[in-house]
Amino acid sequence: MTATVPEADLGELRKRFDAQLVAFLDRQDPDWPDGAPRGVFTTLHRFVLAGGKRLRPLFCYWGWRAAGGADGTPIVAAAAALELFHAFALIHDDIMDGSDRRRGEPSVHRLFADLHARSAWRGDPASYGRSTALLCGDLCAAWADQLFHECGLPPAEVHQGYGVFATMRTEVIAGQYLDLVSGVGDGSVASALTVVRMKAARYTVTRPLQIGAALAGGSAELLAALAAFGDPLGDAFQLRDDVLGVFGDPALTGKSILDDLREGKPTVMMALARGSADRAQARRLKALFGNPELDPDGAAELRSIIVETGALDRIEQMIKVRTDAALAALAEAPVSAEAAAVLAALTAEAVQRRG
Repeated sequence: MTATVPEADLGELRKRFDAQLVAFLDRQDPDWPDGAPRGVFTTLHRFVLAGGKRLRPLFCYWGWRAAGGADGTPIVAAAAALELFHAFALIHDDIMDGSDRRRGEPSVHRLFADLHARSAWRGDPASYGRSTALLCGDLCAAWADQLFHECGLPPAEVHQGYGVFATMRTEVIAGQYLDLVSGVGDGSVASALTVVRMKAARYTVTRPLQIGAALAGGSAELLAALAAFGDPLGDAFQLRDDVLGVFGDPALTGKSILDDLREGKPTVMMALARGSADRAQARRLKALFGNPELDPDGAAELRSIIVETGALDRIEQMIKVRTDAALAALAEAPVSAEAAAVLAALTAEAVQRRG
């Protein structure tokens, strides 16, 4: 399937999402509680609008269009709500992973920890940063719910989409817990793939598509077809993300290539490397992977082992297989030629990205 969607068209849609986010945040400003420090509000305003690919809103919008919905401000607003939910997930994920950077800037918990330290306040700066960021994430989740319900679509249509929205929210939180469990579990490829599907893949592609389609009254057949396309694509997206977390350019990804290795993140790629390592490589993996003091030289050694064991090549093959499966499902999906072309273009963007 050939994608012939001008990048300018997707760029214009991203601008419309951002305009809805700006308008929503501007509406919250005068209602900010009297006497409450404005640091949380200003930090979230900057975080939500600073960067991001807006993939989830794009998939939601084109799920709507695939179900026959017409373009308009209400669906753009409803789709933009997913970016606020994404902000919640990123902020909480950074707390749990101990990541110091996000989108090229200090992560939210690091910003507030630094504020505490500069201000010479009492107590532990790191604890203050984590607690404040936790509240920031909670507020983004609440705002996502609010924007979704205030998007301007008829209540009956909002209700149709909200059932899928609620499912997505539960899956993400369950997936985060599963990620914690897998980090202390067997570290197998199977468990890592389960985390990929639950924590990231469905909430990146499948559920946004289905939310949009459900808002437009899409049939059960269409929602199933979107899942057949979205599940493998979401898996491929997250597998690419895991590769970039170790081999990417921080100037493009906005994150350190040390974070996942220092954390000992239980990715499919690392499970494959462990499974194919010889004794010497296995010893070095055990010594380096998950070491919070890992330095750039140690990270370079880990990357070499990943390549030498064939894990990187196998991940690239897994990405290709899942991308091909997604495109095959899309070719059979009951969607218009226009929607199919855009979704094919988004597929390429999701799996070929460098940041």
